[in-house]
Amino acid sequence: MKMVMAVVPRDEAKCVLEALVADGFTATFAESRGGMLRQAQYMLFIAVKSEDLDQVLSIIQGSCHSEVQVESSEPEKPPLMGPAPKKAELGGAVVLVWDLDRFEIY
Repeated sequence: MKMVMAVVPRDEAKCVLEALVADGFTATFAESRGGMLRQAQYMLFIAVKSEDLDQVLSIIQGSCHSEVQVESSEPEKPPLMGPAPKKAELGGAVVLVWDLDRFEIY
């Protein structure tokens, strides 16, 4: 058994959960905030058989997309004038996978 923890942007979490359920998987989730821009996120916890791990990861990857957001505190300037704008990657999922030594339902 494996435990998958996926940190997913709030606006993509519903799509991920629906895709997981449609393929017969279940997930527990909790809302959180974090990252450089303090974006709202969901942490999804999915216990899965080792042989189903690639399918679950594929569902998460297919449902989440990242984008680059550019922030600048100054008005628009020609490219070589002033400091470079700050870039931050938003969206997408951060996924952690670890082995489960034990899995029980009470």
